[in-house]
Amino acid sequence: MSKKLIVLGSINADHILNMKAFPKPGETLSGSHYQITYGGKGANQAVAASRSGANVQFIAAVGDDDIGKQICEQLKKDKIDIRSVQMITQEKTGVALIFVNEQGENQIGIYSGANAAVTPNYLDAYQQDIINADAILMQLEIPIETIESAIKLAKAHRTEVIVNPAPAQLLADEILKNIDIITPNETEAKSLTGITVSSEQDADLAAQFLHKKGIMTVIITLGSKGAWVSVNGFGKLIPAYKVDVIDTIAAGDTFVGMLMSALLNNKTLCQAVNYAHAAAAIAVTRVGAQSSIPWYDEVDQFIAKH
Repeated sequence: MSKKLIVLGSINADHILNMKAFPKPGETLSGSHYQITYGGKGANQAVAASRSGANVQFIAAVGDDDIGKQICEQLKKDKIDIRSVQMITQEKTGVALIFVNEQGENQIGIYSGANAAVTPNYLDAYQQDIINADAILMQLEIPIETIESAIKLAKAHRTEVIVNPAPAQLLADEILKNIDIITPNETEAKSLTGITVSSEQDADLAAQFLHKKGIMTVIITLGSKGAWVSVNGFGKLIPAYKVDVIDTIAAGDTFVGMLMSALLNNKTLCQAVNYAHAAAAIAVTRVGAQSSIPWYDEVDQFIAKH
């Protein structure tokens, strides 16, 4: 049986507006395209991992609204085990309001909604699932107390702990010391370490900082440059693929989900990062969050061509 990945995280309905440029404070601009898609960092990463062949169980929550029901149906179609996705009465499914400019960059505001209900008490019902899993992947769009509880439980039972520390925030040393793999981008790395990451040398300094906190594997994603991959203090840049960017929504989530699937399927770390780069490269040439995430055969074909 394939190795089991638990994803603990958020589910959002993404309201996406494409614009020529981001509005300045007090400015009103017309958009060129509007859509509602399924998102949330947890859900995006669960979908990415599942589409690349991982055995995924998702721990999350939705509201008792139509969009929550629709998202759950889509997660089932993506072959994700959602028995641990509960519907919270008298609450709305999480919402992300997203602006995308002509360069494919995005600005995002989030309403937690049902995601706030994923508390340590909520997690209690799924403790055995975490204990039995090979790895657990988390982000920071649910209460931090839940993340801390899950990390302690996983670490005590030798379940590998992977944290994508997004949205950016400072994490306590008590959390950091129990993480096996961490995957910040430049902004998140600065929040964690205080180091501005604008070069490979900066990325190495940030990685060394996190190693000293007890994290063995640090992967700092650097956008179009690639990723700085450091294990036990020894790091190198693994370049990204060059493509024409349309929309960067969920590119980071695609990278992380595909990375975990590749690692659980016994690829080396360098192979897994390259695979994740390919998946993210495909994602940025498409519009939306989960709608942009490729399947494993598409990633294989992309790598073969490049």
